[in-house]
Amino acid sequence: MSKEKISIRFFDDREVRAIWDEKKSKWWFSVLDVVAMLTDQDDYSKTRNYWKYLKAKLKKENSQVVSATTQLKILAPDGKKRLSDMLDFNGIIALGKEFPSKKANRFIEWFTYSDESIDGKSKTKAYALFESSFINSIEIGTTKGLQQIHAYLFGGLYDFAGQIRQKNISKGGFQFAVSRFLGETLKQIEEMPETTFNEIIDKYIEMNIAHPFMEGNGRTTRIWLDLILKKRLKKCVDWSKISKKDYMNAMIQSPTNSNVLKKLLRNALTDKINDREMFMKGIDYSYYYEENE
Repeated sequence: MSKEKISIRFFDDREVRAIWDEKKSKWWFSVLDVVAMLTDQDDYSKTRNYWKYLKAKLKKENSQVVSATTQLKILAPDGKKRLSDMLDFNGIIALGKEFPSKKANRFIEWFTYSDESIDGKSKTKAYALFESSFINSIEIGTTKGLQQIHAYLFGGLYDFAGQIRQKNISKGGFQFAVSRFLGETLKQIEEMPETTFNEIIDKYIEMNIAHPFMEGNGRTTRIWLDLILKKRLKKCVDWSKISKKDYMNAMIQSPTNSNVLKKLLRNALTDKINDREMFMKGIDYSYYYEENE
């Protein structure tokens, strides 16, 4: 498979690794990750043994799950690529049905729904941004650039894609920038310097406080931030190093104390600014941050 794309999806705070098949234009998902999830198992050896037993049982029953399984090299937790059993979309659904439980039913519902949701479709667009020449035309560090990203991610999904909101919004009791003054606020943010790491993160924090769109601010602004870091510092954030809990806590504190967020992001900086896998993982984590608990 050429131009390999890696994806990590989350269910109940557990990862499901996936790899993109360019020739067949589809994702292959890690069987062991799904088995571990559905059996609530953290021990890799026990998960592997359980799958070995289940695989033998299904083979005797001439189950299509076994015949649909393929082995592909995928990045293991130890950082090395190893051959692992993989199933495509339909195979994972069939596998899930071998676990008669409420959790398995919830998993199948989540798995089948996610790609057709607004977030799922938007995430597909976000993946495509890496390959698109459009990414090179995005204005860096400006409101227009942020609008360009938002319009790309949510065009055709929200009728307000790329448009600055006209209404006031709040989240968790925090009031974002008043819509009446939003135009002036965004001009001031745009003029903020972005030559050092601290300046860039200060600008990112102010843009988050502004929250210029009705929906999709976090996902859009994280891409916006990475493009600034890439241009100014030849760096980007390895979002896979930042847990959802730590990120959310740091963002909540950031309007009054930016140090927590700066330390978190600084420790996750990488120079792999043109790395496809880094970008794809970043999108996965970015969308994961926005999932409801």
